[in-house]
Amino acid sequence: QIKETMEKTTVKLPSKSLKSNAKDMFFITFGIFLYAVGYCAYTLPEKLVMGGVAGASALIYYATNIPAGTSVLALNILMLVIAMSALTKQFFWRTIVGVGILSFMISVLQPFFATFPIMTPGEDKFMHVLIAGVLCGAGLGIVFSHNGSTGGTDILTMLLNKYFRLSFGRAMQFVDCIIISSSYILFHSMETIIYGIVFTITATVTCDYIVNGTRQTVQFLIISKKHKEIADVINHRVHRGVTVVDGKGWYSQNDVKMLIVLTRKYESQDVFNLINEIDPDALVSQTFCHGVFGEGFDKIK
Repeated sequence: QIKETMEKTTVKLPSKSLKSNAKDMFFITFGIFLYAVGYCAYTLPEKLVMGGVAGASALIYYATNIPAGTSVLALNILMLVIAMSALTKQFFWRTIVGVGILSFMISVLQPFFATFPIMTPGEDKFMHVLIAGVLCGAGLGIVFSHNGSTGGTDILTMLLNKYFRLSFGRAMQFVDCIIISSSYILFHSMETIIYGIVFTITATVTCDYIVNGTRQTVQFLIISKKHKEIADVINHRVHRGVTVVDGKGWYSQNDVKMLIVLTRKYESQDVFNLINEIDPDALVSQTFCHGVFGEGFDKIK
């Protein structure tokens, strides 16, 4: 009886459609292409060193002239073999696909940009560092937004987190700092380390903006005697839902109605203007959210 009941109540989760998987694959490939362009057109010619496997591969290339695409593939395979027992099946195969595309694109684009350069190394190095950081960060942001992975230090980070109880953020910082600092052994230059840090910060900020920028939402808590009028106008003019919650003012001991409204960031000024038109004395609290998922917002992936 228990088994029959469980079978009846089990919910079958829908699998991702072929169209959805194809869309993710397209954007993952496009994101990796952007990353590879920034890496091959700006990073390698300027002899920059960033964190991750790409940074380690760049160091190997500067020291031995071994193509960066070959090093990226070899280092990722080595880490996947070492960490195989600690990785989930989904992460393993997703990483294999990402690493394969990245290695192929770097192997093609590195000789292409060596033959047809789009900038002169050393001409404006700081600007080239910023451009490389934006391209690489945007590429990674697109990849992460569509459930992709390029391997790299993600694998080492998972191992450090599992065996040494380091947080993912600290583990990643630890690995990246070691790789960037090791460039001093090859170049004997603090300037190279500084440029590597600037690149990493630029890429991180750009990646975060791509991943979270489109998801920025605002939550309003509104207390007003004219809550009905405000709720109606938000429904009909901003086209956002409103939730009414019963509350009580502790000082006055009066019952109040509190409105909860979720909007996109760009819609927040419209909400303020409408509230001001109806009740300038309304109490309004605004909170920024990294993301809201559900009807009218982002889909849960």
